[in-house]
Amino acid sequence: MQIVEAAVGYFAEVGLAGTTRDLAKRAGITQALLYQYFRSKTDLLEAVFARVYLDRMAPHWPGLLKDRSRPLRERMIAFYGEYTLAIFTYEWMRIFMAAGLAGEALNRRYLEHVRDVLLAPLMEEICHYARGPIRPEVEDLWNLHGGIVYLGIRRHVYHLPTPDDVMPVIERAIDRFLAGFSIDVAALPGVPKGPQP
Repeated sequence: MQIVEAAVGYFAEVGLAGTTRDLAKRAGITQALLYQYFRSKTDLLEAVFARVYLDRMAPHWPGLLKDRSRPLRERMIAFYGEYTLAIFTYEWMRIFMAAGLAGEALNRRYLEHVRDVLLAPLMEEICHYARGPIRPEVEDLWNLHGGIVYLGIRRHVYHLPTPDDVMPVIERAIDRFLAGFSIDVAALPGVPKGPQP
């Protein structure tokens, strides 16, 4: 719907304190027409939430993370490659930050969804392979996840330089994370062992 697309761009630029009157003017419609589709600004923000957050969540990600026929490192790299492609956009980052600063429940709901649908199965896999004396905790995984997301925040919120290709940075972060819990990626199924020709 065009109104939702206009709202995504508008709130990404001005923050969630922006008014429906200004949004309608910018979208070239009347405020009355906007309210024919959405009973309140809260309803409109729910539609923005669905478009920006939920619609970008690929349904196959939990299965990818739990697929033990593939090495854990490979799964994590594949997931974060797709995840960052989905969220490293001006609209996603700006609305996420604006909603957090405004104390909106939207962020909490999204982060709970990420925790339950993505990080919980990933945590189970990490614990399955961890062999060191230090056991991984969910806060460790949030630190990895947050560090990866921060690349997008630096790019789209702070407008600071970031690598054009963030995957080498993400791969190194994953390698450090796995090594920290004595997860030997070379010993996992499907990982070649020894020097390759």
